[in-house]
Amino acid sequence: MKTLNNDISYNIISTGSKGNAVIINNFILIDCGVSFKSILPYIKGLKLVLLTHIHTDHFNKTTVRLLASERPTLRFLCGDWMVKSLIDCEVDKSNIDIVKSNNIYDYGLCSISPVELVHDVNNYGYKIHFCNKKMFYATDTNSLDGIKAINYELYMIEANYEDEEIKERIKRKKENGEYAYEYKVIKNHLSKAKCDDFIYKNAGALSEYVYLHCHCDEK
Repeated sequence: MKTLNNDISYNIISTGSKGNAVIINNFILIDCGVSFKSILPYIKGLKLVLLTHIHTDHFNKTTVRLLASERPTLRFLCGDWMVKSLIDCEVDKSNIDIVKSNNIYDYGLCSISPVELVHDVNNYGYKIHFCNKKMFYATDTNSLDGIKAINYELYMIEANYEDEEIKERIKRKKENGEYAYEYKVIKNHLSKAKCDDFIYKNAGALSEYVYLHCHCDEK
């Protein structure tokens, strides 16, 4: 677990196509796209699971089912598009909090505000407030246009590809007559340039940031 100068701690269990799961301040799990073994050391302290979208690298059904079984009172927060999948994983409906973008939900130790992202399925990013500390989390999106998170202490944002590098990959594949999945990457994921632009427009002098999902991927 890494603690930043702003007193927000995080542990990136995994980020990218092989799975996504991040622990924040020991009690929040953002996404659950890894094996149950990967999160097992942390589950006793968890109070809240924030889910973004349905893709398997963010939502591992076996892990969710085991987590709900081991922690039957754990709360799962998500958009309405995730509810059926959670119930199919035997999460009790009373433990599912359906949230809407730009609303604020108070959980005592923190408050949560989801934001809509631009992906090939419904997807949320999250603003999380801890007393006087704030963080922003967003992955798997083409854009962060219209979203503001001014002077937050921590930004954890996808920086999936470099523009010039991915253009060169597309050019090379076209010349070889190969399928360029990179077109799908550009459509559904955030470039490092867009990530940096968002940070530049929002971050303060003491803000810190972490790049996530830092590679090209088919999803």
